[in-house]
Amino acid sequence: MLPKQIHSSLAHTVTAALTQNPKTTNFPSQTPLPFILQKCIALLQSCASSNSKLKQIHAFSIRHGVPPSNPDIGKHLVFTSVSLSSPMSYAHQIFSQIKHPNVFTWNTMIRGYAESQNPMPVIQLYRQMRVSCIEPDTHTYPFLLKAVAKLLDVREGEKVHCIALRNGLESLVFVKNALLQLYVVCGKVESAHKVFESMSERDLVAWNSVINGFSLNGRPNEALTIFREMSLEGVVPDGFTMVSLLGACAELGALALGGRVHVYMVKAGLARNAHASNALLNVYAKCGSIREAQKVFGEMEERSVVSWTALVVGLAVNGFGKEALELFKEFKGEGLVPTEITFVGVLYACSHCGMIDEGFEYFRVMKEEYGIVPRIEHYGCMVDLLARAGKVNEAYEYIKDMPVQPNAVIWRTLLGACTIHGHSALGEITRGHILQLEPRHSGDYVLISNLYASERRWSDVQKVRRTMLSEGVKKTPGYSIVELRNRVFEFTMGDRSHPLSDEIYAKLAEITIVLKREGYVPHTENVLADIEEEEKENALSYHSEKIAIAFMLLITAPGTPIRIWKNLRVCADCHLAFKLISRVYDRAIVVRDRSRFHHFRDGSCSCSDYW
Repeated sequence: MLPKQIHSSLAHTVTAALTQNPKTTNFPSQTPLPFILQKCIALLQSCASSNSKLKQIHAFSIRHGVPPSNPDIGKHLVFTSVSLSSPMSYAHQIFSQIKHPNVFTWNTMIRGYAESQNPMPVIQLYRQMRVSCIEPDTHTYPFLLKAVAKLLDVREGEKVHCIALRNGLESLVFVKNALLQLYVVCGKVESAHKVFESMSERDLVAWNSVINGFSLNGRPNEALTIFREMSLEGVVPDGFTMVSLLGACAELGALALGGRVHVYMVKAGLARNAHASNALLNVYAKCGSIREAQKVFGEMEERSVVSWTALVVGLAVNGFGKEALELFKEFKGEGLVPTEITFVGVLYACSHCGMIDEGFEYFRVMKEEYGIVPRIEHYGCMVDLLARAGKVNEAYEYIKDMPVQPNAVIWRTLLGACTIHGHSALGEITRGHILQLEPRHSGDYVLISNLYASERRWSDVQKVRRTMLSEGVKKTPGYSIVELRNRVFEFTMGDRSHPLSDEIYAKLAEITIVLKREGYVPHTENVLADIEEEEKENALSYHSEKIAIAFMLLITAPGTPIRIWKNLRVCADCHLAFKLISRVYDRAIVVRDRSRFHHFRDGSCSCSDYW
């Protein structure tokens, strides 16, 4: 509704503006309409600094005879309303009364919806525009595509793309950039790359969009390739480029490259960029260099909730759960409000430290004190908290009482605990639930097979393997990766593809002899196969992570830290061996497996043998 009264100060401004014309003597009843119109437009441009003042001027224009259908006043009212971020319902009310709105007014409405919380009406508005025979211009498509991107409606976006192409506007750089962003947020990174490749003129926004697109959609190698092309073309990166590039480094675990990006940030004066600093902190945490992450955090001039959360989660994942919880207490002491992601890190820390009571207390605090509705990730942490501590039956009851439907990840957590703690009956029940959700996940077949093997139920093991064969389910092979001198080396179990394989295996045999002198006894319980004990010991010797560490001990200088990335969970035997190697060879060893980091130093691990 429009206001009935005009605020006295604004009324004074209006009267003063109108009476500035000496020819106007009978204000306001005999004032000519064009003059009133011009003065109302001038007031909108100079005085409409808030929604209330906008509505007062709008009311004044109506009271003094300016018809709501007038396209000139309507254009300025809509523009001012959108510029003030007024509710779009008000702008739409004005727009619907305008007789024959021009393309500027249509574009303003499209921009308003694109920048609003609910961009849905923009599709219908655009169709009405076409029906009204108003041809879109260069300003229509960027905002229209922005709205479609917010809706994640890639089909509608492709239609708009085709129309822009037919109208000859697709080649404009800001239209191209809007298309890039649309395809990136909709996960159509190949389409985004095609648009990028077709651009004759690429600004920094375009480079950033395509790098970010590859980084966000699990294509970090391509993101780094595009960045190299960008550097060769002499385009100077900014903070947004750094965020995307560091995201790719974190995804790949490319610590050395992340370090070089850090050096560049310092030289280019980007180290103070808050978003880039948070991304850098995340890289170091995800690459297992947690002390560097803490150093970045300590040097930050402004620490946001994102900064604190990244370090809390980083400490938890790296096995420093108690430090993560201490940091969380500092975080609360700063008066900051934790997010749902912060609590994922806190609960993860509790589960990996065996702090059951503390975990349930933090879960209660999250719900009752901060009003955060638990998501499936939080419930997953609680199930893991119980299952990891051997409370397998309690974990099963907790799953049954959850107010949300458990997903395959939660059931898989329970199945893994059943395998470790020998609960075969519950393991079979759990597997039944997983088969209903993800029937072809190879890891589940491996877990249940290992459970049977641990109980020497070899016939059941064979049945599982025959089922995998008949269903075409293939086991994911284990591999380990190390980075050395800007090259990445990958090893699999029993791998002899490396040119130095003879030397590597000789080093591996030497390591085994040295470790046995130190009291090492192979953990053959991990070899779940019906073979002799000696064969089990040989099988353990050729695990991919052991081959990787033999290679690094052979190639690198004494005292050099060793970092290994493994796609599966590290086994108990390799964990034991790495503790001894860290002490005997005086090396810091960081192993990142599928769920966490292990930091080995002086014969112990950051996980305190609780993983």
